[in-house]
Amino acid sequence: MNEKQLVGEKAAEFVKDGMVVGLGTGSTVYYTLKKLGRLVKEGLSIQGIPTSVQTEKLAKEFGIPLANFGEIEQIDVAIDGADEVDPNLNLTKGGGGALLREKIIANAAKQFIVVADSSKLVEKLGTFLLPVEVVPFGFSMTERYIRELGCSLEIRLKEGKPFVTDNGNYIFDCNFPDIPYPETLERKLNSIPGVVENGLFVGMTDMLVTLDENKNVMTKSC
Repeated sequence: MNEKQLVGEKAAEFVKDGMVVGLGTGSTVYYTLKKLGRLVKEGLSIQGIPTSVQTEKLAKEFGIPLANFGEIEQIDVAIDGADEVDPNLNLTKGGGGALLREKIIANAAKQFIVVADSSKLVEKLGTFLLPVEVVPFGFSMTERYIRELGCSLEIRLKEGKPFVTDNGNYIFDCNFPDIPYPETLERKLNSIPGVVENGLFVGMTDMLVTLDENKNVMTKSC
């Protein structure tokens, strides 16, 4: 069993009967979804709120009942992956392009659980390119303002054309070599007209499920 499967399946243990569950996106959460699907078949009663079209398809494939925001009162727990996790459990997310919906659901959840294999643990954010979601209108002007914050960047492409998110937006992948104050950068990015959201998740994580130096599953809470 690989690291992603170990931590992904462990996170499913925190889902209890009757919960509304935010369902994340990515290769590690895939194993959480698969495990939840097996538990549903064994009698677990939950409702899922997917963070992406991709996750919605997987949830349906695994037999997880889905709901939308208009049908629920709250999200009990959200489980999602990360591209980077620092010692304070701040995150970089958005490698899969679902950062806006992921942040909406994480913010709405009573508990936000992050699953990450050991390769995602860093001393300081900035190794992974920071995704910034922008509206297509005027995106070249938005790009200039983002660059003024001290990064180089490239628009994300798919088959030679701009990658389009589930929300109809573009993504800039920004190279900030060092992010000593992620909360400050998050605020500055989101203050730029045209920026919809960015992949810094600061002070949002309630629990991290990962592996220790002996490759045993462990949890860490703020």
